[in-house]
Amino acid sequence: MAGWAFGAVGVAAAVVAFGLAGPEARAASSQVWSPFVLVAGLLLVGLVADEDGLFASAGERLSRLAPSGVALFAGATAAIAVVTALLNLDTSVVFLTPVLVHAARGRGQDEAPLLIGCLLLSNAGSLLLPGSNLTNLIVLGQLHLSGAELFRRMVLPWLVAVVVTALVIAVAERRHLRHRGRRGPAPDGGHPVVIGLGTAAVIVVGALVLTLRSPALPVAGVGVLVVAVRLIDRREQVGRVLRVLGIPVLVGLFGIAVALGTLGRTWSGPATLLAHLDGVGAAVVAAGASVLLNNLPAASLLASRAPPHPYALLIGLDIGPNLFVTGSLAWILWWRTARATGSRPPVARAIVLGLITVPLAMAGALAMVAATGSL
Repeated sequence: MAGWAFGAVGVAAAVVAFGLAGPEARAASSQVWSPFVLVAGLLLVGLVADEDGLFASAGERLSRLAPSGVALFAGATAAIAVVTALLNLDTSVVFLTPVLVHAARGRGQDEAPLLIGCLLLSNAGSLLLPGSNLTNLIVLGQLHLSGAELFRRMVLPWLVAVVVTALVIAVAERRHLRHRGRRGPAPDGGHPVVIGLGTAAVIVVGALVLTLRSPALPVAGVGVLVVAVRLIDRREQVGRVLRVLGIPVLVGLFGIAVALGTLGRTWSGPATLLAHLDGVGAAVVAAGASVLLNNLPAASLLASRAPPHPYALLIGLDIGPNLFVTGSLAWILWWRTARATGSRPPVARAIVLGLITVPLAMAGALAMVAATGSL
């Protein structure tokens, strides 16, 4: 019920925006619709890839091959970074969280380091491609960059943000990573990867995100197609598809983003503030706005007009949400998914580590942006 109430609030906010400032609301909605369509498509593709055993198989292999808890964490870091970059941070937390929980249980280790890593690394690792984070698409709507161009500019900041975040978590959780309890029972037969529809869809959408300036509709089309095939084959259920999409929350965030984007077009305050800040200041404001508003509405407000420091703004909007649970949709999805596995999400530990990792990761990423002359 809470999700539907939030959705209703978002719809009401959008209706008010259209009633008071129709042209500006239409401009705001044209800027923010594609990110939401894209993430819906990515979640659908991730659902089918998960059913094929792609994520579970990767987790089992990590558990078996890693000689230690530290090695398991390093492998998990790489998996989280890749899935986030190619399939969006929300897809990462929804599908990798249970994989990493079972990988930790299989080794008899504390689940917390991998759970915290999945959340914080998904946010920090969402800088690389347009589809990695909805905020990227909202901000990039003002820049008209292709995925390949964004990759070229953000690959070093992305790498630094991932490495710094992973190192802080590894150091803070080193005692739990080194400890190994009784190994859990091995699953019967494991989860062999099926090189089929889901894997093919992942490859296709990765290519679409990299090559197209506006991949939302093609990616959504792929997602709808592969899910439709599974529904027709009765290998998937409509209820599960709707749960994965989380439509009430997406609708609510979309409506609030439209309302704040309309506000940013009718009120010059946010644009004036950003015009008087350097890149570091823009990143700090973006991080703070993410915590206060959630990063999607914050991106709509701050990027309602062409921002003077767009890459610094992205760093604040993508990494900043690790500061607190209100920062991004990924926190909600992570908590819900972890609870579904029977786990107790270590929210307090994640917040503490977020407070440590965010300034360090943002500083490293901003330094890389400055080094390339894009700050």
